Amino acid sequence: MMGTYGYARVSGADQNEDRQLTAIRELNIPEKQIFVDKQSGKDFERVMYKKLVKKLKAGDLLYVQSIDRLGRNYEEIQNQWRLLTKEKKADIAVIDMPLLDTRREKDLLGTFIADLVLQVLSFVAQSERENIKERQAQGIVAAKARGVNFGRPAKKMLRDFEAIVQRWEQKQIPLSEVLKQCGGVSEATFYRRLKEMKK
Repeated sequence: MMGTYGYARVSGADQNEDRQLTAIRELNIPEKQIFVDKQSGKDFERVMYKKLVKKLKAGDLLYVQSIDRLGRNYEEIQNQWRLLTKEKKADIAVIDMPLLDTRREKDLLGTFIADLVLQVLSFVAQSERENIKERQAQGIVAAKARGVNFGRPAKKMLRDFEAIVQRWEQKQIPLSEVLKQCGGVSEATFYRRLKEMKK
C-alpha cells in the first residue's frame, strides 16, 4: 500500500518550520509520517531525513514545500532526487513548484522538463546558500570594524589582583580560593593574567 510522507527542514533551532508544516498538513498526511530536521541544508547527513529515506518504498509519495527545504547543495540535491525516484522508486511532489511532481507526465518530454526545472532550482538553492554565507561574513567584518566584540566578554582584572597573587605565592591561600576571589575565573585565565601582570 502506498504511503504518503512529508519532509520539512529549517537551518537551526531558532527558526520556525510552521509555514512548511501547515502546507504539508493541509494534504492530510498523518503526523507520524511527517519528518522535520532543524539542520543546515549543506548536505544530507540529517537524522530525520535518514529515517525518512529508510521508510520510503516503491510507490510512496514524498511532499516537500520547496526544493531548498530538501537541501541547498546543487550536486547533493540531484543525487538525492535520483536515489528517491530511481532507486527507491518513490514519487516526489514539490508543493510550491507543480512542475516538480514525478507523478505527472512520465513520458520523455515530461521527464526532461522536470529534470531541467530541478537543475535550475537546485542551482538557485545552492547560490542562495553561498550568498547567505557571504552576507554573514561581510556582516561580521563590518561589525568588527565598528568595534563589536564576538564571544564572551573578558572578566575584568581585580584591583587587588596583585595582593591576592602575593598571598597565594606566600602559600597563605590555595589556588581554589584565588580563583574564587578573582570572580570564578578558570585556571587558564588566572595563569594568563598572572603572566601579563609579571610582564
